[in-house]
This record gives sequence, C-alpha cells and structure tokens, in this order.
Amino acid sequence: MSYRGLLKEHSSVLNAALHALDWAGIILAAWAAHRLYLGSWVLPDSYSIVAGVVVLLAALIFPRFDLYQAWRGASIFDEVRATTLAWALALFLLFAFAFTTKMGIRFSRGWIGIWALLGWVVLISGRILLRVGLRWLRSHGFNQRRIVIVGGEGLGEEVARRLLASPWIGLQVAGFFNAETAMAHAKPGVPILGGLADVAGYVAEERIDQVWIALPLKEEDKVESLLHELRHSAVDIRFIPDIFGFRLLNHSVTEVAGFPVMNLSVTPMVGVNRLVKALEDRLLALLILLLISPLMLLIALGVKLSSPGPVLFRQKRLGWDGQLFKVCKFRSMVVHQEGSGQLTQAFKGDARVTPFGAFLRRTSLDELPQFFNVLQGTMSIVGPRPHAIEHNEQFKDLVDDYMRRHKVKPGITGWAQINGWRGETDTLEKMRKRVEYDLYYIENWSLWFDLRIILLTVFKGFIGKNAY
Repeated sequence: MSYRGLLKEHSSVLNAALHALDWAGIILAAWAAHRLYLGSWVLPDSYSIVAGVVVLLAALIFPRFDLYQAWRGASIFDEVRATTLAWALALFLLFAFAFTTKMGIRFSRGWIGIWALLGWVVLISGRILLRVGLRWLRSHGFNQRRIVIVGGEGLGEEVARRLLASPWIGLQVAGFFNAETAMAHAKPGVPILGGLADVAGYVAEERIDQVWIALPLKEEDKVESLLHELRHSAVDIRFIPDIFGFRLLNHSVTEVAGFPVMNLSVTPMVGVNRLVKALEDRLLALLILLLISPLMLLIALGVKLSSPGPVLFRQKRLGWDGQLFKVCKFRSMVVHQEGSGQLTQAFKGDARVTPFGAFLRRTSLDELPQFFNVLQGTMSIVGPRPHAIEHNEQFKDLVDDYMRRHKVKPGITGWAQINGWRGETDTLEKMRKRVEYDLYYIENWSLWFDLRIILLTVFKGFIGKNAY
C-alpha cells in the first residue's frame, strides 16, 4: 500500500474508533448516573432503550456538527463548542419526544440530569485525551502529513514559521517554492526547492500529501498557472488567502496554526464519509454477488463457448489518487494484441467483438466481475468509470480538470452513465460531458445520491445506445 493510502486507512480506523468511543461513553455515562442516583449499575430495560435511542441520535447528529472531521490544528475550544452543541441537540430531541408522548414521567429526572452532565464530561474528556495523545505522537514524528508551501516573502514565510513552531499539528514542511526570483533563501529555515515551474515535478516525484498556496489574492494569475500545472496530480491543494484585512460576514474557513485555510481540491472521502462509503460498497457488493452468482456462472460458460481464450479480461486502470489497479470484466472480444501505448475503443460494428460479447456489452453484463474489485477495495459501486491508461494520457491535456476524477474510487456505475454518457467517446465533446457529470458527482456526493444512482441504474443504466 502507498504512503498516502496508509494515511487514509489510518484516518478511517481512527474515525471509526472515535464513533465507537462516543457511543460507549454515552452508555457508560447512563450506567454511572444510574449508580450514583439510584444505587444500581443494572439499567432497567426501559432505561437501556432510552440510552440506545440517544446513541442512535448521536450517530445521526454528531456528523452534522463535523465532530468526526480532521481537527488537526484547529482550536480545542471550537471542538468543545461543537461537541457541546451536538450533545445538547441530541438531548433536546429526546426531551421533546418524551414531552410529546408523556413518557418522561416513567424516568427519574435526577438520573437524566446526571446522565446529561456525565455524558458531556465523557465526550469532552475523550476528545481532549485524543488530542493530547495525537499531539504527542505527531511531536515525535508519527501521524505526519508532508506538505510544500508555495509563496513569497511575507505570508508564505509566516506560514512556514508557524508550522515549524507547532510540530504537534503533524504537518511536516518538506520545502518552500518561492514565487519571487529575488528570494534566495527562506528565513524560517525551510529549504528552497525551486520556483513555481518546479512544483508539479517535485510533487510527482516525492511523497507529498498537500500543496499549500500562500499567495496574495492579487497574484491570481500565478495561482491559476500553478493549478494548471498540478491538474494531473491527485495531491490535496489548499489555498491560504491573505484576507486578514477583510471584514467577513457569515463566512467560514478551516483554521490551521492560526491561519485561514480554504480547500481548493480535496477528496470528499475523508472521516465518516470514507467509512460510510466503505460500508456501503462492501455490504452491497457482497449481497449483489450472492444474488448474481448463478448468472455469472452462466455468463462465464457462454464466454468460454463463444471463442477461445480466458473468461475474464484484466486491464490496468488508474484508481483513487492515481493508484494503479487491474479492473476485471467478462471477455467480450476475441483475443488480440495491440501495439504498445495504443488502445482502440470498441466501436459500432467492431469485428473484434464476439456476438455473445456484443450482448454482454449492450446489457453491461460484462461489468459484473467488477464487484470483486469492490470487495478488494480498488473500486466502488458508484463513481466515475475507470478509463484505460492510454485514454487518460490522451484526454488529460484536452479536458480541463480531467484528472480530478481520481479524487474518489472509480465505480461500476456513475452519474455520467445513467445520464447517457457511457460507451465510446469518439469525440472530445462526449468526454467533456462525461467528465462534467463525474465532477458533479464528486462535488455533491452523499449516501443518498449513491443509492439514487444505484436505483436509476437498475431502470436505465444497463442498456445504452452507445455501448458497443
């Protein structure tokens, strides 16, 4: 697994553990309150049900307050405030339900009051202890993110200085790219790695997790040029605007080491989103494979009888963050060999496609083995379709933001496919439309959006006029 992949897996495990600790803390507080006020550790069944309801409310409400986002570098007071508000809302909904149904009289008010206080203490204490532990680990070189800073004298140097003074944040400054040719060295002691033209090459060669752009707003031409140079990279890009002289109303930005940080290009699959997506993929893929296994055996037999060669076709594709993987399909063409670096898309009347293969492609049944890719974790059920590496090389310079499709795992079906943009992309406009729909999906992802796409795929996503 890659360095960046390990970081994502670590964050996912930590996020899941924090969920579990919160739920366990709520139940533990209920038991402790019952012991303190009523003298027994054993909760009656009715009290246990109430505790379970609050855990369910917490599971639904806490993510809405970003309690499971990355709080790296953010103020502890902001996290305490968010936790307090989320806990208060969960209790308010419980009290409102109890008042409406007149069930509150069945429970001790003293127990509820002590539980509310103990629950808050447990939740806050857990987060403070987690922060202390993570700060210790980061200050000793663990749980690090490697970043480079792009900027000139002033803001860029100040960003580097503050990060170097805050090792507990876990952001390791690999170097500095200056935007001013007259700048010979960085005052905070960070090595100068080059100029703006050197950023993309360095990021591609080194293990860099984030690029921080610390340029004044008036340097928008340089920012635009840098984003263009990084268009082929899946690295996270963050912009630190010089907005300290502005009066902002109802506006929020991420704060790290005292600086406002605006995300320009980051994946939505972090924190609880990544956990939800992983559970959705694994559970649905396993269920679907159990249901379609007889059909897959029949298809495998049909492929074997239709022409000589293997049943499955494997091809290298780019996945999440540009990582290579092998996608699986039922073979729909006769076995053939193309020249190095050349790949011809299937077209209408393509002689390479077998009669049985043509049926599989029209109905998308050739894609069914990709559910094994989903179980392996290299694909999702819903996401941008993975293109051949040759096509990525062909279109990445022709379609703006083409490589941003790799900010999430590729999918078996997607928003572009159910809107008719599947099959052969024989014109540049077709590819532009597919990328447009893929980026819309990434920007608007939610569990409900995924379920909607899966449902629509059942009715309109299997058969397509462009699938040859």
